[in-house]
Amino acid sequence: MENPGTSNMRLKGGAFEENILAIFDASETKDSQESRDDRVAFLSAVRASSIVSDYGTPPTSKMCKGVFHILRTGKSLELIMVSYQLLIEINKRFPRVFFPKEDKSKPGSYPSSELVVVEEAWSPIVVSVDNASTFNQATGKQSGDPFDPSSFYCLIDELAEMLSKTKSQASDVKLLQNMLVFQYLVTAFEGDFFPHKATMDWNIERKSLLNVFLGSRKTNYKALMKNCLTVFCQLSQLKNELDEYIVCEEIAESSLSKNCLNSLSIALVEVGKNTCTSMEKFMVMIMELDLSRNKADLAGHTTRADGFRIPLVEIILDELTYNEDMVPQFLQIFTEPKWKLEIVVQYLWKYIPKPSVRTRRANVSTEDETFSAALKCFSNKATTKSTIKKIDSDIVQFLLAHGFQAQLSLALSEGHSEDKIACHEEERLSALVDICQSVISAFDCLRNTDEHIEILSVGKEALFTAATIISMKS
Repeated sequence: MENPGTSNMRLKGGAFEENILAIFDASETKDSQESRDDRVAFLSAVRASSIVSDYGTPPTSKMCKGVFHILRTGKSLELIMVSYQLLIEINKRFPRVFFPKEDKSKPGSYPSSELVVVEEAWSPIVVSVDNASTFNQATGKQSGDPFDPSSFYCLIDELAEMLSKTKSQASDVKLLQNMLVFQYLVTAFEGDFFPHKATMDWNIERKSLLNVFLGSRKTNYKALMKNCLTVFCQLSQLKNELDEYIVCEEIAESSLSKNCLNSLSIALVEVGKNTCTSMEKFMVMIMELDLSRNKADLAGHTTRADGFRIPLVEIILDELTYNEDMVPQFLQIFTEPKWKLEIVVQYLWKYIPKPSVRTRRANVSTEDETFSAALKCFSNKATTKSTIKKIDSDIVQFLLAHGFQAQLSLALSEGHSEDKIACHEEERLSALVDICQSVISAFDCLRNTDEHIEILSVGKEALFTAATIISMKS
């Protein structure tokens, strides 16, 4: 039975929305206490009407736009964090794309005919330029408008620029604000992408917001991905040092109070870590989309309308190859094992020499270019010597260690559909031991090939783990 209060709320319709929106003026630019109080009251009213009540109704587009406006323009840490959390809660309670029920015969899959897309629901992301935000001129009511491809690119570009600045310049609350905006946008992409992907139907997946967004003519896709990778590695380098951003020498020059400055320092540390996670999620979604598209292409389900886009894995490999210093940073922070292993494997096989004369025995097909096969190549002194002429031995250690880490994660994960490790415990352990022995052999061969090589801590950890697993078998 419908809550009478909810029915009455719907009857009043626009009047209810108008009452809540009247609490604060979006065009107000002064950072006064009265203005802050109005915004806090507005956020509380939206939460009370939509989240707190058991019969809460979805906030209107104007109300969502108002909350988003506060996230992007708020001057206090409280306003920024509260508005961000409210937007996340709204997304969870009132998803824009969802399935009414799961197909019990195929857990995790849903009939595409039952995919529900609430077209009238507000989204922080649009593909068309109409009503889209202009990021660099986000003033007044514009700052509550959704992001189009151009403004999203500007957001990532500004993040990269801000993260490259000195510690003293990082006390600006705008850095935290931009990171939270990005996190929220990734959440919006996730909420749309995964239901589309769950249909396992490319005709449905191609309509996902992420696919349409990346395929837009306004999206400078390759440049965007390069900037995303730059931000990802910058955050990797700085995430353990973000609290040092707020240095004592700058406190006197800041308009923020000392207490607020300390709060901002703590918030930056946590938000910086979460932004790393969000950036990884964003890249993984794109790689999963690339995989779905490739499968559809092989099955003959793609059309000219799908266009062409360079797979993100290839862009990442090109960037890591061009800048080897980025390799340790990327591998240390990128945690998703499936795609981490794929990147490591493709990187290694770019440099592992192929036989000059291919025979049935020597020929290495694409299917054979696995991590296990790469380890076996590094067990050969001649192959190892040839490879480390092209790649620095330290980079090889990072690749082998993190590849082993990813392989181990996949092998130990329960029910992994692509895991070739046998289900039976004894066979699974035996297969793991083979990998561990290959890892130890590869590092031994590295040392024998170059007597001056020093095994890095990441390599020592891999060797210790491998030896421990082998001892379990004996």
